[in-house]
Amino acid sequence: MPGLQRWPALKFRCLGWLFLLLASTPLPAQPLPVISIIIDDLGRELRTGQRVVDLPAPVACAFLPHAPHTRDLAMRAHAVHKEVILHLPMATVDHRPLDPGGVTLDMTQSQFIRTLQEDLAAVPHVSGINNHMGSLLTRHPGHMMWLMHEMRRHDRLFFVDSRTTVDTVARRVADEQGVPSVDRDVFLDSDPDIEAVRFQFRRLLALARRNGSATAIGHPYASTLRVLEEELPRLHDVRVVPVADVIQVQRGRASQWQQSLYR
Repeated sequence: MPGLQRWPALKFRCLGWLFLLLASTPLPAQPLPVISIIIDDLGRELRTGQRVVDLPAPVACAFLPHAPHTRDLAMRAHAVHKEVILHLPMATVDHRPLDPGGVTLDMTQSQFIRTLQEDLAAVPHVSGINNHMGSLLTRHPGHMMWLMHEMRRHDRLFFVDSRTTVDTVARRVADEQGVPSVDRDVFLDSDPDIEAVRFQFRRLLALARRNGSATAIGHPYASTLRVLEEELPRLHDVRVVPVADVIQVQRGRASQWQQSLYR
């Protein structure tokens, strides 16, 4: 039967065509790792703050609520599409003096909320909060609950736990209360020596490449700004994105992990 004799050759020819088709079909592009960078302690100095606003990437700007240049610089940051964050002063274990607008352990709930509301009102276009110091207060669930309850009253506010203590419960309470949140992974300039800052920046990139995302906090030191001004334009395999985008990336990854448990 000639037709049957030709079948094996035809089958292998079809398989060959299928192989060529699959080989020529491009694979879906893998998303680039992402990082977010927050510069704290802004508002005290105008020239340094403007240098942060001018950084060539969507670096988030965290402002002390009642610093002399906070309102002006926050308006400038918002105008160039940078996130504006309230850098909320919080009590420390060593009882260091707080900047104006600080929240403390001995406050009543009404005092705490009133201070927080005044701080939020002092920073225009605020989209999130992170703690300034806070090694004492972030370990207290009750005060963190007050914070998250008030944040939920404001649309789309996120929280960044600066992790100034390993005993912090702030991120856990934020998650429990449904407040979008993220942890700080790297401090860029605990040692402000420029080579130390470069090392921490490379560490940030390595974490992002390994985990898909990472978040860093730095300060408006000359060394930190110089490293960012030099390194940010050179990035090609990692994207700098707003903090809110990193939170979305991490939420999506957590959702995929949870779904995999039930497959």
